[in-house]
Amino acid sequence: MDRSSEFRRWKTQCLNKADLSRKGSVDEDVVEIVQLLNSQEQFFTTSSCAGRILLLDGGINSFEIQKQNCCWLLVTHKPCVKDDVMMALKKSTGDAVLKFEPLVLHVQCRQLQDAQLLHTVAVDSGFRNSGITIGKKGKTMLAVRSTHGLEVPLSHNGKLMVTEEYIDFLLNIANQKMEENKKRIDRFYNCLQHAMERETITNSHPKSKEKSNSSRTPKNKRNPEKAHAQHGIEENDQECESDDHDLGFDVTIFPGDY
Repeated sequence: MDRSSEFRRWKTQCLNKADLSRKGSVDEDVVEIVQLLNSQEQFFTTSSCAGRILLLDGGINSFEIQKQNCCWLLVTHKPCVKDDVMMALKKSTGDAVLKFEPLVLHVQCRQLQDAQLLHTVAVDSGFRNSGITIGKKGKTMLAVRSTHGLEVPLSHNGKLMVTEEYIDFLLNIANQKMEENKKRIDRFYNCLQHAMERETITNSHPKSKEKSNSSRTPKNKRNPEKAHAQHGIEENDQECESDDHDLGFDVTIFPGDY
């Protein structure tokens, strides 16, 4: 079986499987992104979370909170209020931790160049902790991730260790991070749409692409680094640019059996 046929088989199997997440469905804020990616022949999503605020209760004297071995006291994909947290904390018997987790999206890509395109879109949209993994079976996975999370312990052995005023302060920070996360999701969707449109135009005019590449070759040879940077600026709309001046991408390949 050739790679394209194998990829189509993987995609069909994945998209036909039942959703085994706690919620059982795709989060509202990423539905459009998931639908757009799955409508492209070179991508399919394997898991996603739009971002959430949660309160976890770990075992007594546990220094590491493992989500699979703890009690979920509260989880929301929307801004959170103090009263909800205080009510949930009454059920804590161990070490409660308040967390904000930004968007996480895993996408399997048909080939490396498809993953590189999506990685550029992710980084330019603000998800700068994104990375590409090549598995032993040849599966190319892209993880869209950010770094603006939050994790703060609130109680120990069921006893609240901070004031309500401090919890209110933390929730203001968490809600601000949630708002920023939503902006990055919207930016990612817009950038993804533009990238797919450019790919469609390029693929429908291959001769034009070859001619364009040929005309730029002498300039690239004189200064390849400068040419690469200019190429990145030309292809990314102003809305999709990074916050700083580094418009390239740094792909790290991690070994793993996916």
